[in-house]
Amino acid sequence: MPEHKMIFSHKPQINISCPSTGRMWLIFCCAFFCVIQSAFSDGGISLIVAFTAFASAILTEFLLTCKKYRGAKIKDGSAAATAMILALLLPNQVHPVYVFFGTAFAITVVKYSFGGLGSNWLNPALGGWLFIRFSWPSVFNDSAVGFAGDISALDNTVTEFFNSSVFSIAGVQLPSGYIDLLFYSGPGIIADRGIFVLLIGTVIITAIGINRGWIPLVFLSVYCFLVRLAGDDMYWNGDMLYGLFSGGTIAAAFILAAEPSSSAKLKPGILFTIILAAVLSWFFRYVCMDYSGCFIAIALTNCLTPLTRLLEEKIILMRNNYGKFRENLL
Repeated sequence: MPEHKMIFSHKPQINISCPSTGRMWLIFCCAFFCVIQSAFSDGGISLIVAFTAFASAILTEFLLTCKKYRGAKIKDGSAAATAMILALLLPNQVHPVYVFFGTAFAITVVKYSFGGLGSNWLNPALGGWLFIRFSWPSVFNDSAVGFAGDISALDNTVTEFFNSSVFSIAGVQLPSGYIDLLFYSGPGIIADRGIFVLLIGTVIITAIGINRGWIPLVFLSVYCFLVRLAGDDMYWNGDMLYGLFSGGTIAAAFILAAEPSSSAKLKPGILFTIILAAVLSWFFRYVCMDYSGCFIAIALTNCLTPLTRLLEEKIILMRNNYGKFRENLL
C-alpha cells in the first residue's frame, strides 16, 4: 500500500499520546467537574442538563450499536464525552427536552452517519450545539456573561494580593471583577459558569497529552491579539481577560479546536485552520456581536476539514512521486 494512503487510513488518534478510550473518559471527567462548579450556584440545574445529555447519548449509542456490538461501544467513552462537552456549550437554563434531542442528533447524524468515532469531520458535540442553536435560538438570549455591579469581598482580597505581590513587579494592576468572573453565578453557558474548574481541567488534559498543547496556544494567541487590537471602540484597548473567560473561549480552544478527528492531519493544515478559527472567532463575537462566536467559527473551519485532508493527501502524493522520480534519475 502506498505510504500516503497508510497515513490517512489510521484513526486520527494516532497523533495523541493517550489512547482513545482513556482520552474520552478523561475529557468526560474534566467537563463533568466543570458542570459541578456551575451546579453549585444554580441549585443543580446544570446537573440536570448534563445528566439529560448523558442519558440521551448513552441511549442513542446503545440503540445504534446494540445489534452489532451489543452495547460494547459505550465503553469507549466517546458518547459520554460528547454529552459532557455539549452540556458545557449550553446555557444552564436550557430545557432538558432540547438537550435530549440535540444530543441524539449529535450521536445519530454527526457521529454515526459518517462512520463512527474518528470518521466524522464535524465535532459531534458542536453539531448538537448547532442543532439546538438554530432550532431554538431563544434559549441563548440570556447566555452572555457580564461583570457584576457589586464586587465581592473575595474578588477584592485576591485582586489586592496579586497587585501587591505579582503584578507590582511588572508595574501593572489587575482591575477588580476578574476573580468574580471565574466564579460567575448568573445565567449563562455552563463552560463560563464553571470556568475556574475548566481551567484546571485544561491544564490536566494538556499535561497528560490528551491534545496537542500548541493548538490552543496558537488559537488563544491570535484571538487575544485581535481582541486587544480591535475588541473595543478604541484600538489596542480590548479586554483580553474578559475575552478569555467568557463566550466559551477556553472550551473552544482546548476541547473543540484541539479535537484530532475533526481537524487536518499535517501541521501546516492544522496551523492554517486554527489561525482561521481564531480570526473568525474574533469576527463573529466582536464584529457580528454573537456571544458564542467561537463555536460558530470552529464549526465553519470543521467544514473545511475534508478539503484540507484531500489537499494534504495530494501534497504527500506529489512528494512521494517526486522522490521516486529523483531515485530513478540517480
